[in-house]
Amino acid sequence: MKPNLICLLSLLCFISCAQKKSKTPSNYTYEIVVPDINIPWGFAFLPDNSILITEKSGVLIHFKNDSKSFIKELPEIIVQGQGGLMDIELHPNYPENGWVYISYASSDGTGKGANTAIMRFKIQNKTAIEKQLLYKATPNSGRGQHFGSRLEFDNDGFLYFSIGDRGNRDINPQNIERDCGKIYRLLDNGNIPIDNPFVKDRNAKKAIFSYGHRNPQGMVKHPTTGKIWVHEHGPRGGDEINIIASGKNYGWPIISYGINYSGTKFTNLTTLDGMEQPIHYWKPSIAPSGMEFITSDVYPEWKGNLMVGVLKFQYLNRCIIKNNKVIEEEKLLEGLGRVRSVKQGNDGYLYVGIENVGIVKIIPKK
Repeated sequence: MKPNLICLLSLLCFISCAQKKSKTPSNYTYEIVVPDINIPWGFAFLPDNSILITEKSGVLIHFKNDSKSFIKELPEIIVQGQGGLMDIELHPNYPENGWVYISYASSDGTGKGANTAIMRFKIQNKTAIEKQLLYKATPNSGRGQHFGSRLEFDNDGFLYFSIGDRGNRDINPQNIERDCGKIYRLLDNGNIPIDNPFVKDRNAKKAIFSYGHRNPQGMVKHPTTGKIWVHEHGPRGGDEINIIASGKNYGWPIISYGINYSGTKFTNLTTLDGMEQPIHYWKPSIAPSGMEFITSDVYPEWKGNLMVGVLKFQYLNRCIIKNNKVIEEEKLLEGLGRVRSVKQGNDGYLYVGIENVGIVKIIPKK
């Protein structure tokens, strides 16, 4: 190969997937505020600063005044592979209406196994009441992977949620007449917004907002633009960050920067007309889960940064963003465990859900 060509390929590789990697910083410490949690898939802060925490095993914990209690009368939750009790989100007007939203694996509907469901309820006397099933993906599947399941509200009060391709990449993600491999948008009560992109398609799943996704396990509203950002697991390589837009196709599995786990290719394409490019991808994969933008003055050097949990390599990834691109990354909390969920608390501090550890609070050093 000619030297000039070698230099060109090296430059293209650097531009596409290899940002500057900073050394692990030492200007912070941490404390475990909620200990002894197996898989803290999601958590949400109530107005009184207590925390609702989902355990994948099907338990909803209320942590208040240094003690745990448990919410009773949840829906039937199926623990199947990666599925179980997953994300949790409060209604934007929670202090007025009390609605709590969860995603979970449910066996309701057709087919054996389970699929992702979205429910809302209120909590009274440590009990889930007024339960309303808002969405249930069909059909059920006996496969244990790719339930997706992140939840987020936008500035207009629409509820977004993700459902992964359930391991059926060749059928689900590119077919808008089928659930799975999609980002969905609903009104807060579960009704379909009249301006959803596929409402006029007679056979489409009307709740779909975007498609061509693999397994999105991170979702957050951008604090300035209000747009919904997601990250999703690639196969071997090709984990992505995407900014979600109405009706867009994000390409899975027709285009991808990853390969099969066996090392073989399933596509030769990384770009194609009509399919969106990620704003960032990781190669090798990091297995991202949970994400949060820092808006707090508690961390002046991190303000505006995107925090991404890393399951595979067990750290919190600080992504420095410029013009919607990741220009630098930094490892935090390295080696504590698999980082499952990330939230900024009411107090402005950053809290991180780490498997087999609990909820960890990051504290800047003075």
